[in-house]
Amino acid sequence: MSGAELSQELGVSRAAVWARIEELRSLGYDIEASPHRGYRLLSTPDLLHAEDLVSRLGQTRVVGRDIRVFQETTSTNDVIERLARDGVKEGVVVFAESQTRGRGRLGRKWMSPARRGLWFSVLLRPNLRPPEATRLTVASATALRRAVESQTGLRPEIKWPNDILVHGRKVAGILTELSAELDHVKYVVLGMGVDVNLQPDDFPVELRKLATSLRAELGRPVSRPDLAVAILRELDHDYARVAGGQFTAVADEWEEHGTTIGHQVVIRMGDRQIRGRAESLGEDGELLVRSEHGHLERIVGGDVTLEQ
Repeated sequence: MSGAELSQELGVSRAAVWARIEELRSLGYDIEASPHRGYRLLSTPDLLHAEDLVSRLGQTRVVGRDIRVFQETTSTNDVIERLARDGVKEGVVVFAESQTRGRGRLGRKWMSPARRGLWFSVLLRPNLRPPEATRLTVASATALRRAVESQTGLRPEIKWPNDILVHGRKVAGILTELSAELDHVKYVVLGMGVDVNLQPDDFPVELRKLATSLRAELGRPVSRPDLAVAILRELDHDYARVAGGQFTAVADEWEEHGTTIGHQVVIRMGDRQIRGRAESLGEDGELLVRSEHGHLERIVGGDVTLEQ
């Protein structure tokens, strides 16, 4: 596209167009310039830029209407927590190219190497009671699974409550934190970590049999911006389903792709341990387990291990 056409369409001078092109080049965009044909975009960098993600995403109902990218932060959940307390509207998404104190469930550390994965959090303000907040973890898992499959062709599975597995190894996790009153959720911080382009050597030795990355499974790199946009689009879709009273459909999809239902499981919750058969998801997303004593237990947290 010629500089003159860009100048006319954008309503800026030719000099301003050139300056913007140079700025994009400095960010890693490969742009060819020809005196006869104008400018041509040859390739884009595997970097996260808020404006780029917003433009790719287009119109969404809630998730992604405000996107912010940090080169480094402690944890994106921490940033969203501050925004929530400041009264920012729901739907804001915070990405970090790296985290110094990324965390998973139960206070565990989440490894977040720079520019190797997607480390991000979303602020939601759902009209739910506190026990119903688990629905958002379930919906996030189905959305994340679909996005990964659409972008890679892999067939991920879901392990209750928050793990996405490929060939039995963890490739992504979800951390849901909330602030609530007795009968009403004030806000939810939905954190996600996706191991996109990590190499096997990037994982600590003790995790190499348990964790993997999309690149390791495919044998090629995956575009992080493309995957980020796909995830946000699917999250927006499933958040709308939950908000619209369609959680049953979300739960059915979760069960179709879950590894937990129908299996003997051991669930550890602090000092307590429950052994039994995982039968289904409850109406709020809790795991219904028929214990070895015949009782139906409603599980909303804890570590789940499948018995061999």
